[in-house]
Amino acid sequence: MMPESLDQFFSKSQQQQVVQRLLGRVGLTRRRADCFVRLWAYLQLKQTNPAEPIQQLQPFDAWVDCTCREAAALFYAESERGSERSAGMMLDKLMALGLIQKQFDGNTIAIAIPQPPELHQTKPQPAAVIADQFDPRCDAIPVANLLASRYNWMNNSNTAVPYRITQLLRQWAEGYSRGMRVLRRSDNLNPVGFCLLYPTTQDSEIHFFGPPNKGLHLSGISDEDPFTLAKAGDETCRTVFIRSWNIAPEYEDQALLLLQDAQTTLQAMEQDFPNLCDLHTLIIHRHYEPLATALGFQRTGLDNQAAIYWMYLALDRFLAIDMEDLPHRALSLS
Repeated sequence: MMPESLDQFFSKSQQQQVVQRLLGRVGLTRRRADCFVRLWAYLQLKQTNPAEPIQQLQPFDAWVDCTCREAAALFYAESERGSERSAGMMLDKLMALGLIQKQFDGNTIAIAIPQPPELHQTKPQPAAVIADQFDPRCDAIPVANLLASRYNWMNNSNTAVPYRITQLLRQWAEGYSRGMRVLRRSDNLNPVGFCLLYPTTQDSEIHFFGPPNKGLHLSGISDEDPFTLAKAGDETCRTVFIRSWNIAPEYEDQALLLLQDAQTTLQAMEQDFPNLCDLHTLIIHRHYEPLATALGFQRTGLDNQAAIYWMYLALDRFLAIDMEDLPHRALSLS
């Protein structure tokens, strides 16, 4: 089986059907999805060596060898041939996204492909959820893992972030926990969504007008946090940094519940910080941009092509929103 023969055994139309079902995963662009589907089909063909075209991609746990040269031939078949190094970087990106498993023994790359959850034909009915206070004793690790899955695509890592986030969550809960909220399953109490409303001191406000990457403390490697958590009673505190907003994909239709809870939480926070008036957030995943726009958030900064960017909304405007009237397409996060 040669990479150049792939389209004869798994047509381009079949490839695009699978690509379409994968789009929507955080960090997965169409280009990456194309590469992943071509790699999957090729390795399945290489493993089974069929005499006829395959009709459906199947997950496999067995390790199948794949060189960077083969990957480059697959990924750049219809464009100017990319380098083997570029193909290797794409393999690392697909691994960070959780689409492939990869081993390298110093000589040979071996790949296994579990079935992405987006391709399951039937999905279990999600459990009912409630909005609740973040519990640093019980929620820190599951929330850290939820958040880490959102950052892995930037870091090319599956393991570097969760421990760091766990420590930060518990540290922030000690300082001011009222703004830390979760969506919690009612059956097993596991958190499936998280919102962090982080009141900042006045001297931190300048960072909301600077480079957006300064706000990536959760996913960064620096121990120095540019944003200082305000203490209850600080009358100079005017800003809440919506530092995290994440919901597990199967529960994203419950965004309305978390939004309404955020309004209630911010009203309670006004008792601790009487001069609150600004909301800033950092858009890391464009998956959430339609929701932010529907709420009235506007971009700040001049670089419209930036991968990450600041958005702003006046607190009074947010509290005045009737969440029930938001467009359904914005709340669906799709």
